[in-house]
Amino acid sequence: MTTSLADVASSGATLRAFLHGLPGVDRVGADQRAAMLSTRSIKTTAKARAIDLAISMVDLTTLEGADTPGKVRAMCAKALRPGEDAPQVAAVCVYPDLVAVAAEAVAGSGVKVASVATAFPSGRSSLEVKVADTALAVAAGADEIDMVIDRGAFLSGDLMKVHDEIVAVKAACGAAHLKVILETGELASYDNVRRASWLAMLAGADFIKTSTGKVSPAATLPVTLIMLEAVRDFRERTGRQVGVKPAGGIRTTKDAIKHLVLVNETCGDDWLSPDWFRLGASSLLNDLLMQRQKLATGRYAGPDYFTLD
Repeated sequence: MTTSLADVASSGATLRAFLHGLPGVDRVGADQRAAMLSTRSIKTTAKARAIDLAISMVDLTTLEGADTPGKVRAMCAKALRPGEDAPQVAAVCVYPDLVAVAAEAVAGSGVKVASVATAFPSGRSSLEVKVADTALAVAAGADEIDMVIDRGAFLSGDLMKVHDEIVAVKAACGAAHLKVILETGELASYDNVRRASWLAMLAGADFIKTSTGKVSPAATLPVTLIMLEAVRDFRERTGRQVGVKPAGGIRTTKDAIKHLVLVNETCGDDWLSPDWFRLGASSLLNDLLMQRQKLATGRYAGPDYFTLD
């Protein structure tokens, strides 16, 4: 059953009433469920499929001040052909000024170009700058924009400011998808993670994302669980499906598989696709490739067998 929520954001008062009326998160219960699901074992054949699925969900990322066009081209080459017979990754993620380089490198491949915009990672800039940053990235060839919310506004209760900025950036995206980064490590409580998730979706987010990767803690299993519950409940309420992207701290194949189990047990098969679930990572891919080779040959490749991202 679908229900319109069009009037929820008609004023700050109605938006606050709705978000604070959401069911509270049982912190102990969320921690325990995430811990329980993280112990699930996967058999060899299923593990091989899970590794390939995880590779196909990776947003291969470089977000350093020392990034160069050459580094981005090398990363894109790896995104297109991570390993022998391995699937392509979902996307490459770069700063806005390197979008054109990435777009040229992956043109026609199906690999998306994502770009962080809106004064990443702080989110502290004027709306005009955030919109311009987004528009420039899209014009340069970005398929996806990863924006970061103003956590100061959220935590001080200025929910309409956060909502309206997401709406404005979404409009600037045009046909590009919008991932809204909540920076959950700064939100102080699980209840705030749930509220921020719903706020982003009400404002038009195509994906909700845990973190910039620049703040600790970044993606944790309980936080990802809460966000998955939010997108599941949002679709049940509105009929619209929204994706989830945990990012930061996901470094091993074991970490990735724990997240896939969490998706399957919380939202079901509908979200087990790069269209609806992504893994934001810079170092995860090499471990997935090492584990993939181990399953295929019985031997681990050395860490220096794979390029560093």
